[in-house]
Amino acid sequence: MKHALQLRLGQQLTMTPQLQQAIRLLQLPAAELNLEIREALESNLMLEAEEEAHVLDNNAPEELPPRITDPSEAPLGTDAPDAATMGESLPGQDSWPVYDRPSHDIDSLENTAAPAPSLTEHLRWQLTLSGLSERDLTIADAVLDAINENGYLSEPLEEIATTLPIDFAVEFDELTAVLAFIQHLDPLGVGARSPQEALRIQLEALPESTPYRSEAVTLVTEHLALLGQQQLEQLQQQLNVTEDTLQGAITLIQQMDPHPGSQFSETRTEYVVPDCFVRKQNHRWNVEINPEASPRLRVNNYYAGMIKRADDSADNNLMRQHLQEARWLIKSLHSRDETLLKVARCIVERQQAFFEHGEESMQPLVLREVAEVIDMHESTVSRITNQKYMYTPQGTLEFKYFFSSHVQTADGGACSATAIRAKLRRLIGQEKSQQPLSDSKLANILQEEGIHVARRTVAKYREAMGIPSSTERKRG
Repeated sequence: MKHALQLRLGQQLTMTPQLQQAIRLLQLPAAELNLEIREALESNLMLEAEEEAHVLDNNAPEELPPRITDPSEAPLGTDAPDAATMGESLPGQDSWPVYDRPSHDIDSLENTAAPAPSLTEHLRWQLTLSGLSERDLTIADAVLDAINENGYLSEPLEEIATTLPIDFAVEFDELTAVLAFIQHLDPLGVGARSPQEALRIQLEALPESTPYRSEAVTLVTEHLALLGQQQLEQLQQQLNVTEDTLQGAITLIQQMDPHPGSQFSETRTEYVVPDCFVRKQNHRWNVEINPEASPRLRVNNYYAGMIKRADDSADNNLMRQHLQEARWLIKSLHSRDETLLKVARCIVERQQAFFEHGEESMQPLVLREVAEVIDMHESTVSRITNQKYMYTPQGTLEFKYFFSSHVQTADGGACSATAIRAKLRRLIGQEKSQQPLSDSKLANILQEEGIHVARRTVAKYREAMGIPSSTERKRG
């Protein structure tokens, strides 16, 4: 074996606490985000809702603590921003960030949520847009059938292979590769064979530069039993690490989800709060964030001005910590809005024809296209679009509604599966009850319109929409 030194340049994302918070808030539906903010308002004295701000300001003493105008006098926390980052956002100043957006009135009773997708439906939706070959999709379907409600693979791969068609000769390596692909869909770790494997997959997916990542992987892979028994001293010896490093690794593990499918078995809210509005103004479709999706926040200037730099008392340190957490939360909320707006605008831009002419004009759209536009990973886009809704003239629609695979057309273009389903509904709705259209006839009509689709595909779409066969539809 020849040893050599290599110099490589690269960039990696470090999962700082601020970034972790921003990602977690981004994934929350509006209702859960609202609850999260309410809890933060109750636990953090530096945070206040903007509606409460005027009342607090009116009741504040006439003489407030002196403002801190020198960046060097700003309170410094464990991970506090440097002076350049702090800028003019210093305790006691009037320029604290405010999480504020314009208001709009909507009728919440119109915003009934569509039935929440099951775990299998959520995974199959991602696979449809993944670009896998027909062979791999057939294998993936067999794997999905073996994933239980907690997200675990309930059968060995050898048994899954026997559920495939007899003439479908599959290699074990193919099964393993498809399973690995599924395990890195959203939710990350689904298809694992145990909580231990689910945790390991989630940890290994983190950037290598994530603090305590390697120790956490070792803990989960080799010492999970000791961790469960809280044998901390023995673990510290086994890993040969400091107490702080061990605690950091344990904290990182606690942020993972050992039951990746559990979120899909929970009871969902019946009504939804749209995350954004889509309206036509001056012949253009515009997107705006819904201000009612979460309360408007700002830092309480009075309490922020009470922080003293040289004071190391418990109360002063607590106020510093609350101030830092408040600033992170407000920043994370702004980041959530900006990312949602990017995704929503990209969708609306691509689906202009839908907003103008309806469902039959829906364009094919896959996760990768949006990911490339907003410079994010496909799995991230999948998480962003999950349980996020648009309030549009056509109704309150989930972001996922605008994604669909494509079918080739006669002129070399593409037609979305959503548009094809809409055309099928129209054709079946216009048919004569005594002479309903068969799947073959429907396929022929679509081909005359330039859409090449097989009879079995028409049957699949028809069954997915709950429409009976032509024989069952025949009346008279």
